[in-house]
Amino acid sequence: MNQLTVDQQIIVPLDLPTAEAALALVDSLPQVSFWKVGLELFISAGPSILGELKARDKRIFLDLKLHDIPNTMAGACAAATRYGVDIMTLHAAAGKAALGAALAAAQAEADAHHIPLPLIVAVTLLTSISAEALSSELRVPLTVGDYALQLAQITQEVGLGGVVCSPQEVPHMRQVLSPNFALVCPGVRPTWASANDQQRTLTPAQALQAGATYLVIGRPITASPDPAAAFQCICDECTTALA
Repeated sequence: MNQLTVDQQIIVPLDLPTAEAALALVDSLPQVSFWKVGLELFISAGPSILGELKARDKRIFLDLKLHDIPNTMAGACAAATRYGVDIMTLHAAAGKAALGAALAAAQAEADAHHIPLPLIVAVTLLTSISAEALSSELRVPLTVGDYALQLAQITQEVGLGGVVCSPQEVPHMRQVLSPNFALVCPGVRPTWASANDQQRTLTPAQALQAGATYLVIGRPITASPDPAAAFQCICDECTTALA
């Protein structure tokens, strides 16, 4: 994973209501190789959107954040593996049994069809949740960093390939977790972009310098008057910072 170029580390979300709108965006940004399909688009367009992206030779981050009992998560991960996605997400809070069942089912499906096992990553804490919300609303008696690290350690113990975490948690996680453990970071915002509803952010360059593996960057690119220029600007800023 450390051999990736900056443009390969940036995942752009297709947070759009229809397949037509999503594919129009994909076709307008041929320089983007990695796209995220989340709940809105997957529910609207169905799994056929994954086939459309594969036909365009794109990498796919299937971000459905599965959180259910072990048997249900196992079945869902097996099905997602058959689609040939590159990364899929679960919620770490589902617990070790569910995470382990999901991984085993995905591995069995990959072996049966002679296809690569997707990188399965577990969401630690949504980046829209602040420290105050974690304490007052969710009643978790840990700091954001400690809670995220606890869930990341569970995820690594089970054998999954990484976690989704805030870029602000990356430095501490890199000190504790395996260097090959993937850290996928949403909530990344260039200095020239609005934070929107993200509470725990860093710039793309700061996140990569801290040790993030992949960055999920949406509105700074997709809502820009010139998405291609915005994508290139982010790539250039990161490349310069990492040089």
